[in-house]
Amino acid sequence: MSIYLLQIVNGIGIGMLYFLMAVGLSIVFGLLGFVNFAHGAFFLLGAYVCFHLVGMGWSFWSTLLVAPLAVGVFAWLAEKTLLRHIYRLPHEFHIVFTVGLALVLQEAVIVQWGALGQNVAVPALLEGVFILGDFVYPMYRLFVIGVTAALALLLWWLLDGTRLGATVRAGSESTEMVSLLGVNINRIFSLVFALGAVTAALAGVLAAPIRGVEPFMGVEALGIAFVAVVIGGMGTFWGALAGGLLVGIVQSLMSTIWPEGARLMIYVAMAAVMLLRPNGLFGRA
Repeated sequence: MSIYLLQIVNGIGIGMLYFLMAVGLSIVFGLLGFVNFAHGAFFLLGAYVCFHLVGMGWSFWSTLLVAPLAVGVFAWLAEKTLLRHIYRLPHEFHIVFTVGLALVLQEAVIVQWGALGQNVAVPALLEGVFILGDFVYPMYRLFVIGVTAALALLLWWLLDGTRLGATVRAGSESTEMVSLLGVNINRIFSLVFALGAVTAALAGVLAAPIRGVEPFMGVEALGIAFVAVVIGGMGTFWGALAGGLLVGIVQSLMSTIWPEGARLMIYVAMAAVMLLRPNGLFGRA
């Protein structure tokens, strides 16, 4: 099989993890107008909760459910007790406060688990490779592609086919109008913020057996998530999906063609999209 085809498949897997990061960031900004620089910390916490529980003897399958839910509960509490009070302040306050929160969480991870990276074993059921003719690919990475694709469909249904999704879309247009219709907009804010944290934490859990865990992985994930959101367009589900996939495929292909410039080309792709479509591929003015 062509090395480039293999890298495209790799890029799809990585891109779907970026999508899970970007979709929460995008929806939170679309509904709340809130710039959340602590979003990468939820990715970090998801990965480390997975590492901790697996080290205690839990199965990976249990942590796949428990870690994102635990991070989601933490984010829900943080939104209700801390972040809600700064929504109406200028974006500069959002940035300063959430960067501070991210640094606190990062330092807490270092205090608890140390500054060195750690490995998370691939679950035994997914060890080895999948072989179909000339196609040879790690089982775990195929699992990641399948799970994230299923989650993308679930999120699409949740945002496009349910009353909650309709409320979120209406709230992104006018929170005042939604409040006048009798909807508890603060409860919707909390649910959406927690949902964004759950998707980021789930991305962290799925990424842990691929890249391991280390205290600065949240910063890296946040930067790439912002690139994906800018490429796709703020506040859109399909934009987060397209942006995540584009970033993942570009990064994966360039790691073969020009390894030294793989990270650079992500930002080149972002600049090219911004020149052609300043609001992103699916964004609105």
